[in-house]
Amino acid sequence: MKINWGTGIVVAFIGFISFIMYFIITMSVNDKYDFDLVTEDYYGQELEFQEDLNKEALSKTLATNLNWSKNSEGLSINFPKDIDYNTITGTVFLYRPSNKQFDFEIPISLSNHNLLIPDKRLLGGRWNIKIDWKTADKAYIYKTEIIY
Repeated sequence: MKINWGTGIVVAFIGFISFIMYFIITMSVNDKYDFDLVTEDYYGQELEFQEDLNKEALSKTLATNLNWSKNSEGLSINFPKDIDYNTITGTVFLYRPSNKQFDFEIPISLSNHNLLIPDKRLLGGRWNIKIDWKTADKAYIYKTEIIY
C-alpha cells in the first residue's frame, strides 16, 4: 500500500497531537511536577510590599539588628538588647521552599531577649525566615534564608 502526501500529513498531525496530550496529562498528574505557590494570598501580600520595605529599612537603622544561632535545643533568635523585650510583639514565619506542609508561624512571646524555636519543629535543609515584630511605637521586619 502506497501512502500519499495527504495521509502522511494527517498521520504526522495525529502523532503530534498525541505527543502533546501525553505531555499535558503527564505533567498534570505526576506529583513530581507539582509546585506550590509561596502564598495563596499573593495579591494581598503584594499590596503590603511597600509597608514591608519601610519596616526593613527601619530595622537596618537599629544599632544591633536581630541575629540567630543554632544550638542543641533548636534555633535561637536574638533580639536587640537595647530594646525592652516586654514591649516586643509579632510573629515568626518559617517557610520551607521544598514542602509547604512544614511551614509554620509562631507568635513572639519573650521572657528574655531570645526566642527559641525547638529543634523538633525544624528539619535539616533550607528555611526562609520572616520575623515581623514591633515595639510600642515602631514596626520592623527581618528576612533571611538559613540552612538548618
